[in-house]
Amino acid sequence: MHRWSKLFLPTLREAPTDAEVASHKLLLRAGYIRQLAAGVYSYLPLGQRALNKIVAIVREEMDKIGQEFLLPTLNPRELWEESGRWASMGQNMFRLQDRKGAELCLAMTHEEVMTSIARNELRSYKQLPQIWYQIQTKFRDEPRPRSGLLRVRQFLMKDAYSFDIDAAGLDLSYNKHDAAYRRIFTRCGLDFVAVEADSGAMGGSQSQEFMVYTEAGEDLIASSSSGYAANLEKATSQLTPVEDLAPTGDGLPELVHTPGKASIADVTEFFGIQASQDIKCVAFMGGLAAHPEGEPLRPVVAFLRGDHQVNETKLNAIAGTAELRPMLPAELEVHIGGPAGYLGPIGIPEVMTQGSLNGLKSGKQLDKLKGVLRDDPGEGLKTIVIMDLGLEGRSNLVAGANQLDYHYRNVTPSRDFMPTVIADIRNINEGELDPVGNEPLRLGKAVEVGHIFKLGTRYSESMGARVLNADGKEVMPIMGCYGIGIERILTAAIESSAANFAFESTAGSEQAQYTLPPAIAPYEVIVTITNVREAELLAAGERIAAELEAAGIDVLLDDRDERAGVKFKDAELIGVPFRINIGKKLA
Repeated sequence: MHRWSKLFLPTLREAPTDAEVASHKLLLRAGYIRQLAAGVYSYLPLGQRALNKIVAIVREEMDKIGQEFLLPTLNPRELWEESGRWASMGQNMFRLQDRKGAELCLAMTHEEVMTSIARNELRSYKQLPQIWYQIQTKFRDEPRPRSGLLRVRQFLMKDAYSFDIDAAGLDLSYNKHDAAYRRIFTRCGLDFVAVEADSGAMGGSQSQEFMVYTEAGEDLIASSSSGYAANLEKATSQLTPVEDLAPTGDGLPELVHTPGKASIADVTEFFGIQASQDIKCVAFMGGLAAHPEGEPLRPVVAFLRGDHQVNETKLNAIAGTAELRPMLPAELEVHIGGPAGYLGPIGIPEVMTQGSLNGLKSGKQLDKLKGVLRDDPGEGLKTIVIMDLGLEGRSNLVAGANQLDYHYRNVTPSRDFMPTVIADIRNINEGELDPVGNEPLRLGKAVEVGHIFKLGTRYSESMGARVLNADGKEVMPIMGCYGIGIERILTAAIESSAANFAFESTAGSEQAQYTLPPAIAPYEVIVTITNVREAELLAAGERIAAELEAAGIDVLLDDRDERAGVKFKDAELIGVPFRINIGKKLA
């Protein structure tokens, strides 16, 4: 029997001043965690019990579809160089040297290790499909650890990898994980939503995140009553028609003196127009994902409506860039020909050849773009001009003239300038209609608890994994990757519950209520004896706790010699979902 009087459960009356979000405050006050360093936490007994329960649920569901491994955290540099990620991971990766000078890293993820096992052990299609998973500590040199366990440098993750002979097999493996994840999060008591997502540094095609709505979240999710859901990096919407301006003069671009009118607000006021009738320019320099580190940065220039914001994740995906930074003033002069505040699409020098790229809106545009860059390095150094779909078909817009204190009016895309690519590169705005059911979209903050990817052959190709198919031909196995943040399940559950209770400030201290779902709470029931000095109450409490334990209930008996009020507050603080009080009305 677990007796509070014998356990190490150090609760705090107040949260440390540097604790920000509800889950961070409560985990510290309830004695689940203690901070060792920035983004590095120790798990005390309550925290470890909760994590063990989450891990058990994850393991039980994953064992239904796959096999468990345990892989090294310490990885050699050579393995990550094979995939190209030794360089692309940048400062996010912890790196070290052994006493012989060999370079190693602390793994953030294990695609490379799993692929190395697959290439050495898998020889035939008869050995496929394979689904391999592990529950392992990961490391990330997070530049700004914050929000307790939501953004840390050391964390526990379930990562899984599938190997299939073809795309149809990958679909099956992906769907198995989708179903398993829904069972896991449901059993953990989370109210979650599955959303379309970007694959990020993992690469690949189809991607889906499992999110829990909470104000502590760092991701923005767009959703609607029609069932459409996507994170902001992938969300699309339908635009309502916007009235174009009437042409002036001969209808061709007309140079207008606009002294000191550098901002969109100043320009719209000067011309008496709406921001949707103005063309915004956002200019970047980016390293291309298709090329080795150390090659020159490529200029990437985006044009979109004045009332829209560029989405850098979408822009990276279209331009094939790994990372973007704003152009410097000298770079603006070279690649666009004008100063900040007066940038426009007309007369940009050295624009990448449009040709077959012009107007493409399919997933093939990135492949074509990379092909141009690979086959013609000189062409690749030219400016990549990307126009947002919101400007397609528009006419007589206002845009910068690439001259200080001058703008053009009567600018019509595809007549007055030709972009390299036309694509969706903007953030959606709340209230726009979703692309599925024409229902208004709402934006909300959320925490990611799981993510599944279709990786394709990115790693099997770069690392030389091959198997023989049914025809005896050597082919690359196609891969998937599937992750769950163990601590994030715990924090998301606390955030969701705490949001339903109001924080009350009393005498300078914060009192908060929350309850963890029974399946992941450190204890399902707490039996609180209000006065252990009364033999009858003590005996009744011990009897009830023993009966609960015999029935398979995870129970904590609060047998401390403390005031009832102290015990009640502590019981609320540790988030146990059910409490049985043994008091004067026992009879």
